Amino acid sequence: MSDTHAHDAHADHGDHGHGDHASHGTRGSYIKGFFLSVILTAIPFWIVMTDAFKDPSTAALVVMVFAVAQIVVHMIYFLHMSGKSEGGWTMMALIFTIILVVITLSGSIWVMYHMNTNMMPMQAAADM
Repeated sequence: MSDTHAHDAHADHGDHGHGDHASHGTRGSYIKGFFLSVILTAIPFWIVMTDAFKDPSTAALVVMVFAVAQIVVHMIYFLHMSGKSEGGWTMMALIFTIILVVITLSGSIWVMYHMNTNMMPMQAAADM
């Protein structure tokens, strides 16, 4: 293969050499994603530090909603995931991420809710 053909073959596959034609975002989109991430972090921090909700379960639910929004912002602005890129594989990654988040959040809530029931009472520990 001549040098001209080798150069043309490399140019057809993009600068990365693996056929990646996905959009990699602009400086503006990264800045927008950064500010959204800061806002989605600051609001739950403020909710927890100021006891904005009297009911702790309501506060936990609101913080979890902000956490899910934070995940979506990171997936869109920093991981550049969409239904069109990479032949739909990013949609499979999104579905997998949603499943993992649901399992993690529901498992965490279940463990925290049942923690007091499953722990040994202090009197029983003192009697041992």
